[in-house]
Amino acid sequence: MFTCNHCPFVKAYEDRLIQIQKDYSDKSVSLVAINSNETINYPEDTFEKMQIRVTEKFYNFPYLRDEDQSVASSYGASFTPEIFVFDIDRKLRYHGRIDDNKDPDNVTSSDLRNALDELLSERAVTSSETHGIGCSIKWVK
Repeated sequence: MFTCNHCPFVKAYEDRLIQIQKDYSDKSVSLVAINSNETINYPEDTFEKMQIRVTEKFYNFPYLRDEDQSVASSYGASFTPEIFVFDIDRKLRYHGRIDDNKDPDNVTSSDLRNALDELLSERAVTSSETHGIGCSIKWVK
């Protein structure tokens, strides 16, 4: 997933992502977070600040820095949080949002969980792409 430190949408989803990793870790599902934002205009997204965030929030998944933005570019990522789910053969099976509302009490569609459950049940993902909500990735100009 593509994420960052400064986006209010990412902050709203952090606890849900930590819980998703807890819920699916025994099913061989591993989340990986990638921060591709430029840091001159967004100093909250520096590697040092990322390390602090991991410690403060007790992330239970790796949080990686895409310093040259090549990973985001190769994925075609454009916003945070943005999810890419690959199967065991590294085939993209789901792309989009975590769920349909940044307020956890108002979620009506748990898109990421639905996709994971369908994949783990060896079914096709019903909704393999969803419209994302969040902040744009901050590209170097």
